[in-house]
Amino acid sequence: MHKETRLTFTSDYMEGAHPEILKRLIETNLEKSVGYGLDEYSESAREKVRAACEAPDADVYFLVGGTQANATMVDALLRPYQGVMAAKTGHISGHEAGAIESGGHKVLELPHHEGKLSAADIRDCINRYKQDDNRDHTVMPGMVYISQPTEYGTLYSSNELKEISDICRENHIPLYMDGARLAYALACPENDVTLPDIAKLCDAFYIGGTKCGALFGEAVVIPKHDFIPHLFTIIKQHGALLAKGRIAAIQFETLFTDDLYGKIGVTAIKAADKIRKALKDKGYSSPILAPTNQIFVLLTDDKAAELREKVELGFWEKPDAEHTVLRIVTSWATEDEDVEKLIEIL
Repeated sequence: MHKETRLTFTSDYMEGAHPEILKRLIETNLEKSVGYGLDEYSESAREKVRAACEAPDADVYFLVGGTQANATMVDALLRPYQGVMAAKTGHISGHEAGAIESGGHKVLELPHHEGKLSAADIRDCINRYKQDDNRDHTVMPGMVYISQPTEYGTLYSSNELKEISDICRENHIPLYMDGARLAYALACPENDVTLPDIAKLCDAFYIGGTKCGALFGEAVVIPKHDFIPHLFTIIKQHGALLAKGRIAAIQFETLFTDDLYGKIGVTAIKAADKIRKALKDKGYSSPILAPTNQIFVLLTDDKAAELREKVELGFWEKPDAEHTVLRIVTSWATEDEDVEKLIEIL
């Protein structure tokens, strides 16, 4: 029997996994296979990801979670004296407990524009380093980190992504994309960036599973084969190599069968749009206008406390002494009934 739980809109990894994934895991549960991603399911999943990205030569690895993937890939892409450029609001900047710095690399924070980096700010950072007579005493900007969607739920357009990619390639600096919520970006009507676009414009990226219907797991994609030599060993060094590699791979093999990954975010976007409309109709203020599955609402402290007594919502920030910004997040599993209950509470 389903346990009655409190209404929750705090994140998009609260549920378990899509039923098709659970079905496949049960079907294959007692099979024996070699480990470390060398099994037939892992290869099948890799081929499906390559096909979806239109990147036939891509290297694909299945890691456990987003922070682990980011820390491993930043360390793999940088030399010891280099740092990673990221928006001040980027996940590696504020919500990964210093994982990048603990690995020996500085996060070079740049201004954000509704959560996004601008090509101009990236160019300025690179040029400041080149023009600094004391640059040998400073951290060299060695790569760019972005996410799609951003921490604010906003989206890079194809033009914005291309501008950033062009600057990176002009300066021989890799561009890395965090795709923790990528399914929700791909399902968003406002989005004009496809998986093949990402594979063409980024040097490495990951396709999020943990927040997008999998029990766990992120698929790291490096479009150019052997762009990072010995990455398998680097992953092992970071404690990120799954012995039972097929468990993660089967999930992505399922997500990339019959375009399930492309469809899985639609539920979240429709639910978010319904909540956004209700907030607007009821006169609420949204300080961040994002089109994806994250919704931000500005409230007085008293109203925020009142709402959080009735429904679990995420704290985002306090812009001043009297107001709080709360975050509402929908997911692939959000139910219409819960959306209606939330709107009634609002």
